[in-house]
Amino acid sequence: MDIEDLRTFVEVADAGGVTSAALRLGISKSMVSRRLVRLEAELGVQLLARSTRGASLTEAGATFRDYAARISAEIDMARETILPAGELRGRLRIAAPLSFGPTHFAAVIAQMARRHPHLQIQTCYSDRFVDLIAEGYDCAIRVGILQDSSLIARRVGPLYGSFVASPDYIKTHGSPETPDELVAHQALMQGTETWQVMDGDKIITIRPQGRFKADNGVALAVAAVAGLGIAALPDDLIKDYLASGELVLVMKRHPPPPAGIYVVRPPGQRPARKVRVLTEMLIECFDHAPRSTR
Repeated sequence: MDIEDLRTFVEVADAGGVTSAALRLGISKSMVSRRLVRLEAELGVQLLARSTRGASLTEAGATFRDYAARISAEIDMARETILPAGELRGRLRIAAPLSFGPTHFAAVIAQMARRHPHLQIQTCYSDRFVDLIAEGYDCAIRVGILQDSSLIARRVGPLYGSFVASPDYIKTHGSPETPDELVAHQALMQGTETWQVMDGDKIITIRPQGRFKADNGVALAVAAVAGLGIAALPDDLIKDYLASGELVLVMKRHPPPPAGIYVVRPPGQRPARKVRVLTEMLIECFDHAPRSTR
């Protein structure tokens, strides 16, 4: 029984179809189908019920899926154990934010690929919330303040942010000085998130309101420059605007609390070595990053 056939079956089962699994694996749909047919012939049982809408597990497939996943994980662990020190093989799927990923994390990921020529790396850059388990990612790089979840997170560096607005907005609407005043202003947000502000050593949570929303930090910075409201953004996204005077700092006595850069992964006994190596490289790059705007 071919280990790649087992791994492909698990991907199809988790992705809910051949097309999605092929994208995850980086191979053709015909290759996925051949592996499934070969595995079912080897077992002498149908594992998947196929339709135009996708593929669903049969009763036998649902039982076999967990065994196949455990076998694949054990094989990966065995390979890590016997490989020469430092050598990585296989595939690493990473989800990274679009606002920060290409400018901050892409170089680290490229360096990892250079050091490990037998490792296949696929990175998805998107500011949407990626479901690591449902979409088959090994890990994600996330920035900000993490929400509660079952995922396992490792902090790899600090992330500093500031409240900013354009001079024209401040001239028209004034500059808030307290958390209560901030709530009355137009907030530029990604969704319905809360904001946190420092009050001495305390952290206060507020619920800002605003009519302009975007799921990308760069777009929110542009909206702030256009005078649409106040934004809470990472310092690295706004430093050029601050230097040019297109944006100014507000709420200086009540800044956002320091956040972080994290590697998150699905729950399990221990992270795969490829995830550990990526985490260590990110820590080396970002753990001692200085603050840039204050």
